Amino acid sequence: MTDYSIAFAPLVAWGWLAALAGLAAVPVVYALFRRARGAWWRAAAMAGLLLALANPVAVVEERRALSDIGLVVIDESDSAKLGQRATRIERAAEALRERLSREKDFDLRIVRAGASGGLAQDGTRLFEAVERALSDVPRNRLAGVALLTDGQVHDAPTGDAAALARLNLPGPLHALLAGERNEVDRRLVLEQAPGFAIVAKPQTLTIRVDDGTPPRGNAPRAQARIDIKRDGQPFQTVRVPVGVSSTVDFQLEKAGETVFEIEVEAGPRELTLENNKQIVVVNGVRDRLRVLLVTGEPHAGERNWRNLLKSDPAVDLVHFTILRPPESQDFTPVNELSLIAFPIRELFEVKLREFDLVIFDRYRRRDVLAPVYLDNIVRYVREGGALFISVGAAFSAPNSLFNSPIGQIMPGAPTGQNFDTGYRPAVSDMGRRHPVTADLPGSGTGTLPADWGRWFRHIDTEPRRGQVLMNGASDRPLLLLDRVGEGRVAQLMSDHFWLWARGLDGGGPHAELLRRISHWLMKEPELEENDLKVRVRGNRMEIERRTLEPVQTPVTVTAPDGAKRDVALVETKPGRETAFYTPERPGLYHLTDGTRTALAAVGAVNPRETADMRTTDALLKPAIDATGGSTQWLVDGIPEIRRVRPGRDMGGTIPGGRGWIGWRANGEYVVTGVSQTPLMPGLLTFLACLALLLVAWRREGR
Repeated sequence: MTDYSIAFAPLVAWGWLAALAGLAAVPVVYALFRRARGAWWRAAAMAGLLLALANPVAVVEERRALSDIGLVVIDESDSAKLGQRATRIERAAEALRERLSREKDFDLRIVRAGASGGLAQDGTRLFEAVERALSDVPRNRLAGVALLTDGQVHDAPTGDAAALARLNLPGPLHALLAGERNEVDRRLVLEQAPGFAIVAKPQTLTIRVDDGTPPRGNAPRAQARIDIKRDGQPFQTVRVPVGVSSTVDFQLEKAGETVFEIEVEAGPRELTLENNKQIVVVNGVRDRLRVLLVTGEPHAGERNWRNLLKSDPAVDLVHFTILRPPESQDFTPVNELSLIAFPIRELFEVKLREFDLVIFDRYRRRDVLAPVYLDNIVRYVREGGALFISVGAAFSAPNSLFNSPIGQIMPGAPTGQNFDTGYRPAVSDMGRRHPVTADLPGSGTGTLPADWGRWFRHIDTEPRRGQVLMNGASDRPLLLLDRVGEGRVAQLMSDHFWLWARGLDGGGPHAELLRRISHWLMKEPELEENDLKVRVRGNRMEIERRTLEPVQTPVTVTAPDGAKRDVALVETKPGRETAFYTPERPGLYHLTDGTRTALAAVGAVNPRETADMRTTDALLKPAIDATGGSTQWLVDGIPEIRRVRPGRDMGGTIPGGRGWIGWRANGEYVVTGVSQTPLMPGLLTFLACLALLLVAWRREGR
């Protein structure tokens, strides 16, 4: 391609040339004013000289045309695959490819984007694909961009000026929508949900059922049934009006993660049922724990109990020590007795269920607590309470707490024998499998004994039920745990744990042991002995099963789409089996070994991609308007592409009408060669000007 033009290469600066032109114009104008005969000839000579100084040249450019670049983005997201959308998108892409292949000097790029991938999905992101595809494209060569999509594009720039400026698209952006107009789909919208909640405190979820259709006049709103599961078990069913925000009240029963599955029944018209469900993961935290500690008599370990419980700022401790039993006849003056009466009825009848843990430390029956109050404690445990009994030498006596109503829920019965000799507590074989005593610091291994200090009192007991986690003197049971009804009981057959706190013979993990026992009693999830747990770490799940007896059963993992896979677990430590599983998509996974179940929320459990799957032009409208593009519906047919000149045809806007879209014909090129030919050679110009001056002299001489 060759282009011809005229350019100037002045022999003097343009400023000097303008000054010379001004000086030459003075006599010429004067001569013209006086109507001198040779004025025009002199003017022509002056103009010739000035033109020679301007040095006009003929420029011949050899140009090579640059191809325009067009981009077609194919949406492969889940929502773009509903119904006939994927088929329409592929047909439109093929038609655009065939049409633009006939264009001369045109480069068409087709990219596919939006496909579901990874666990932390953030919706369909087509504009990121546009930016990557055009990263090496000069903006003056861009013909246009066409998005073949359903309109659910979640990284589309909003209407504010800053976002649209970052778009930086000089060419038109057209949206070719693959769905139907005015689609209707019922969806469940989670408007508000707590990420954390206090156990046993009222909480609220705010939800809305949206059918996508406005109510008709004053007609009553339709009702929709919502089923809610908590940790995979049915929780409650409610009916809510469609299109109105509704609240659901709930309480957490345990610390740690609680998973709620909220699902609305199918509507009269549905595109998909995937957005009829929402997953809510609420982390339960306990409020300040209330602990009731009753010490039967003063002893050296009493202060350790108090210091241990008071050191935790999350514990509210109520502590009573029975200093003078009712049967005492020591003639102590009344004015020297405590002025605070033991609030027996208030603690053991009125407010008993407000305590998370009740501890009896070296308590024996002295008619302080009537049998009716001890019956209340038994009922409190069976209904979900926690009881910790640390016994002393009196446990083998007739007035032992075992010989009371509480004895029926104790896991061990006294034999009447006490060991008052030094011994080192040791973890039993069962204790090495139980999370309360497994891996206690200094507990040793199967061949090495525990590296703990000695105790000097052990009340012998005969296990009746539950588990023996630690042994004491003569390898007899020292620590027993048991489940009673909905509650739990722990029984420590010695009152010498305080010797560990004093560091005798190196001491021992007294604080950690009592913390674990207390947390197990209060049903902390991390200390469950027969449980299936799953933790999501990065892009994989860590499956752990805690069992008191070896289990060979694999764990069945059910993905959000219903696909199942068996995963074999390997015992890594006594009572602990683990395995790793890599999920392929985000969502809620169900795990079970036939007895135990667990739920795992992986990645974006409520992905934006499925939140609203109706075809829409609203999200793309600001970007389309900013670039002057257009919106076309493929249900009306595949639009024609017309190449238009920006300067003449567009006039500041990119045309696009019914059945067609406009792409820029930029006409860009690169110059491969240039030749310049002077139009006024010096000698010829001098002779011509001299001739003009001679003619002017001759005319004036007549």
